[in-house]
Amino acid sequence: MLADLITTLSREFSGVAAKDYVAHIIRHHRIRNSPGFRDAAQYVLGALAQAGVAAEIISLPMQDGLRYWGQTGFQGWEAVAATLDLVQPAEAQTRLCDYRESKFALIQRSGPTAPVEAEVVVLDDGTELSEYAGLDLAGKLVLTRGEVGRVRELAVERYGALGLLFDGMKDWLPVRQPLDLPDARQYTQFSWRGSEKRCFGFVLSPRQGAALRQLVQTRAREGQASVKVRAAVQSRFQDGATEIVSARIPGETDEEILVVAHLCHPEPSANDNASGCGAALEAARALQALIEAGKLARPRRTIHFLWLAEISGTYAYLATHPDRLPRMIAGLNLDMVGEDQEQCGSVWLVEYPPEAMSSFAGDLMARVQEELAGDLKNLAGNESYAFFRYGVSRFSGGSDHIVLSDPSVGIPTPMLIQWPDRFYHTSEDTLDKVSPAMLAKVGIGTSAYAYFLAHAGAPQAQWLAQEMLTRYQGVIARRVQDVITAAMSAAQGEELAQSVAELAQKAAYWADREREALATLRRLDPAADGWLGKAQTFAAQALQAEVKRAEEAIAERARALGLDKVPAAPASPPDAWEAQAAAIVPTRKFPGPIPVAEYLHRLPFERREEIRAWQERHKVGREMSLLALYWADGQRNLLEIAHLVAMESGRRDTEFLVGYFGLLRELDLISF
Repeated sequence: MLADLITTLSREFSGVAAKDYVAHIIRHHRIRNSPGFRDAAQYVLGALAQAGVAAEIISLPMQDGLRYWGQTGFQGWEAVAATLDLVQPAEAQTRLCDYRESKFALIQRSGPTAPVEAEVVVLDDGTELSEYAGLDLAGKLVLTRGEVGRVRELAVERYGALGLLFDGMKDWLPVRQPLDLPDARQYTQFSWRGSEKRCFGFVLSPRQGAALRQLVQTRAREGQASVKVRAAVQSRFQDGATEIVSARIPGETDEEILVVAHLCHPEPSANDNASGCGAALEAARALQALIEAGKLARPRRTIHFLWLAEISGTYAYLATHPDRLPRMIAGLNLDMVGEDQEQCGSVWLVEYPPEAMSSFAGDLMARVQEELAGDLKNLAGNESYAFFRYGVSRFSGGSDHIVLSDPSVGIPTPMLIQWPDRFYHTSEDTLDKVSPAMLAKVGIGTSAYAYFLAHAGAPQAQWLAQEMLTRYQGVIARRVQDVITAAMSAAQGEELAQSVAELAQKAAYWADREREALATLRRLDPAADGWLGKAQTFAAQALQAEVKRAEEAIAERARALGLDKVPAAPASPPDAWEAQAAAIVPTRKFPGPIPVAEYLHRLPFERREEIRAWQERHKVGREMSLLALYWADGQRNLLEIAHLVAMESGRRDTEFLVGYFGLLRELDLISF
């Protein structure tokens, strides 16, 4: 079923052509809501027209004060020129940054400044208030490796610095440590919320930063005159628009399969994400050509492609086209798909949607990926295997699929990504790191996924149900084996009792998720009730068999410990946070995730510091807050949500969730 489709697509899809699209896109400095982004959108539109694919550019307002669901608007920005020169000591004079040579040399969305000379003050990190004790920063520039939004808030807003010099390089172990790219510059930007004191900033490479730090420290130690630089920035802000390139391969109905690739990021940003855009362009061209030639039938559903600004463009499109949401059956997000794996150190991953949005989509894309993994044969020719690294991942987030796969939006959307990437978000993310072979693999996979779902009827839905059940059996067998493994190491009855209790909770959760995932096949076959009921019964029976296996293994362990039976787990009364959570039923005020960081500026500085300290104490990251929001349907209380998050992520922090949802209410973003 998939094999023939993939063979047909493989004869038409060109990885070399996809890389050529990438080469054209990376010529544009594609900052959101900027002239360079608009130029790139026009290029994509022209390429689609040349391929005979019907397309248009949708232009939506983007400025301070606007809001698309929870996403706040922002002004457009353009920089013409920017330079940073070391001017004192005279014998060390040199140019450190030139925007014409590298767009990464400027902190994106920097404000303008006439040429100004300023002393350089060195901070290691600059994110803690304690680092500023005794410092005079008025009229000076701060050299920092810390997160620029936080350092700007302290150094510029509170202590009067003119701007920032950033020499950080985030590590992505095991493929990148800061000094692995000594001459690269990291992608860095200011995120203005409308009320801050705007400033400018430059980005140094780690090698430049280390030399400048040493120079400042040596001269200070020897009592010599301070180090000074001269900065000049020509930039401007203005109200603007966000452009969305929308292309459709028409189907027979008004239902849609969505393919999304974000078009933004600094020039060149080849893999992130010109590669996703190039793969989507070639997928659209190939599908159109095959359908026009009669090699593929006209699909039942329209295949809809979007090239847009990452996350903000997705919010804008969905919020202005709410009537289309019920027609969107599933999506696919392409983000960083073209890596030369040997250079970048990456793995091609299929990232599943969150479990609150359980569906057929992740399993289908995983099967497509496996079909593409038979590059090589063994010596006997009786087994195939991949000549590239690949795998699947549970939901992580970080791209447009976080909006689409929110249950309040309702478009189950896996992400295709190559991760980790040695050159991610740096000036060395260049065309030579892009592989035509990987673009072909991912592009063919994208085309196969989209066309399969667009064309699917009852036979395809029934096959997909069997594929899902097969995967489910393997997954629950491994999960149950993990429970057994933990139980076999138990040293006392209480630990076994806990294993039994956890198994019961997990089994109920797994059963609910698979039942809901199978139910989404009705979107492909509305008359599915008969065979779908049998599939759901089979899933329940498979789980029961695995649970029985675990119970027998746990009972055997109990006998080995000299127990007649596994003791019952003692009931523990809810603690104060759980009691509080049980009384909270959060109701969302608009669809989509809530980018809470965009609203914190409304609070006083002291309150923001309290929130920052609270976040540091819990260290649960964005995953827990995002997953919890997905489970908030206006019916569940927060204790139930905490349980579901724990089942999905393996982590439980009810105290954090009470605080997080309290903060959302404080900001008037939810109610309860």
